[in-house]
Amino acid sequence: MKTTFKDYFTLHFVVLIFGFTAILGQLLSIHTLGLVFFRTFLATSGFYIYFKIKDLDIKIDTKGKCQLLLTGGVIIALHWFTFFYSAKVSTIAISLVGLSTTSLWTSFIEPLWNKKRIQPLQVILGGVAVIGLYLIFLFEFTHIWGLVLSIICAILGAIFSVLNGEFAKKYPPQIITFYEMLGVAISTFVPISYFLISGNTHISIIPQGLDWLWILILAGFCTIYAYSESVNLVRIFSAYTFNLTLNLEPVYGIILAYLIFGEKERMTTGFYIGTLVILGTVLIYPLLSKPQSSL
Repeated sequence: MKTTFKDYFTLHFVVLIFGFTAILGQLLSIHTLGLVFFRTFLATSGFYIYFKIKDLDIKIDTKGKCQLLLTGGVIIALHWFTFFYSAKVSTIAISLVGLSTTSLWTSFIEPLWNKKRIQPLQVILGGVAVIGLYLIFLFEFTHIWGLVLSIICAILGAIFSVLNGEFAKKYPPQIITFYEMLGVAISTFVPISYFLISGNTHISIIPQGLDWLWILILAGFCTIYAYSESVNLVRIFSAYTFNLTLNLEPVYGIILAYLIFGEKERMTTGFYIGTLVILGTVLIYPLLSKPQSSL
């Protein structure tokens, strides 16, 4: 499929929205489990209402439904939990730049899944992105736990991006998003129910005050729109190209975080150098891979 300027603009706009989700996660006062549950529950409800208004059929084959629910209930649920929890225990910068290693994991996972040869260019640029990540963390080594969680998040992100590339060949983006969000909501409801029934008062699960506003923005704009659009984009771009562009997420997200939170999210010299390295991989990949058919 031929890519246009609009496709690239949409891709970067979606990445900007993804970077903004970490900020919303910090603004919310509830536990990460509650954050992920209410985000996906409201998103699923929004999609269901939309389908009813448009009189669209959401029925798909049983096998596909189970695959989407399982992908959402396990892989995406853990992906979002580790992402937001990483920011909670460290900083927005830590969670975002750790996530930028997604392209490295995708460079191995995508060809293995499609039974194709791993392209040296993908591995090299993925490795360069890791060097940029290392430079950013050079002065942030005290946040080891946050780093580990964000890298786990990146691996999970690579896995479900490749899976969604396959699902997108069979089902519309909104259908994929609906069932995957439903899977996340179901899987997170189980531990939340336990905490509520047990009367645990040390963990805040239910949103209070402004939490509801942030949750609605997170569910509507950052999930229903952005996630559906991202599923559509993997039809146009390869999973590797998509995830390599996601390396800009820490750039957009940390700049926004600094504008909103000020000194708390001040960027170090290591960040600027590492960011330039990561940005370089994003800009140079389309040029070097132009003769290839993967774009």
